Amino acid sequence: MNNKITALARESVLALTPYQSARDEFRGQASLYLDANENPFVTGFNRYPDARQQRLKEAVAKLKKVSPAQLLLTNGSDEAIDLLIRAFCNPGKDTIIIPQPTYGMYATYAAINDVSIKTVNLKPDFTLDMDAVQAAITPSTKMIFLCSPNNPTGNLLAESAVISLLNTFKGLVVVDEAYIDFTGKPGWIRQLGKYRNLVVLHTFSKAWGLAGLRLGACIADPEVIELITKIKPPYNISSYSEQRVIREISSNRSKVKQQVSLLIRERKALARALSQIPIVKHIYPSDANFLLVKVLDAETTYWKLIEQGIVVRNRSGMMHCDNCLRITVGTPIQNRRLINVMNQL
Repeated sequence: MNNKITALARESVLALTPYQSARDEFRGQASLYLDANENPFVTGFNRYPDARQQRLKEAVAKLKKVSPAQLLLTNGSDEAIDLLIRAFCNPGKDTIIIPQPTYGMYATYAAINDVSIKTVNLKPDFTLDMDAVQAAITPSTKMIFLCSPNNPTGNLLAESAVISLLNTFKGLVVVDEAYIDFTGKPGWIRQLGKYRNLVVLHTFSKAWGLAGLRLGACIADPEVIELITKIKPPYNISSYSEQRVIREISSNRSKVKQQVSLLIRERKALARALSQIPIVKHIYPSDANFLLVKVLDAETTYWKLIEQGIVVRNRSGMMHCDNCLRITVGTPIQNRRLINVMNQL
């Protein structure tokens, strides 16, 4: 790797002078704030949130066991995907590699930013086809997106394959770990000091049950974090989200662990129960909080479940996912209702 990982970035972003909000010009506490044209009457949210998110960043950094300098907090991990592509990929020139099937927002943000996609299919067992990935890399390839555990397939990608890419690819390897809490594995954060081209995405939407607050985390080399911080919106995390997440981290960590353990047990029980239903043909192994389930007729099954008030995701249009439904693991009561309805189909 180049001594400076930011050598991969767009020259216009490297040269950019970032926007300075009113609070960027002042640090500490004051008795009177007349700098940001805010409404002076107290509502609880009449002041702008901390653009640097210092308290929240310290809490998340401690939780993830990383330095605050390695961390950027984002409006969901989707915002981090967009920022990475905008910071490192020149529109109409650079490319990214996205193994399929996977989470759709990588391709969506690439298209929005006019960045070409090199699609590489996973193998039928949803493992990485390393020969195909290596063949797709060109001098214009800036990053590879890897979702692990993968969505919609649920499987962890092989550690040896990811390490191989980190050692041989000169661009960024972005590992999206939205579902890492359901694996019992430490994930890739522990490798950040070893691989400067590694970027890890986390979210509070899944295990933490805070999808409505929209908080994600981009964890990477401090140079990468400093660069993408230049182009983030100044107040991308609301004051309410900041306060609530700090409270959750400080008081509900044991509850989250209990809920994750329950969902892992329910994942196994749900897989066993689904395997006994005649219309179910195959259940793919999952390390996430969902199952990819092959049925006789996914379209018909999907709409029959809708008629019973149960919404799942039909993934039949994705590579290797013919007649597959993605089913989120619910509470024990919710899972029993799903099984009862599916048995009647």
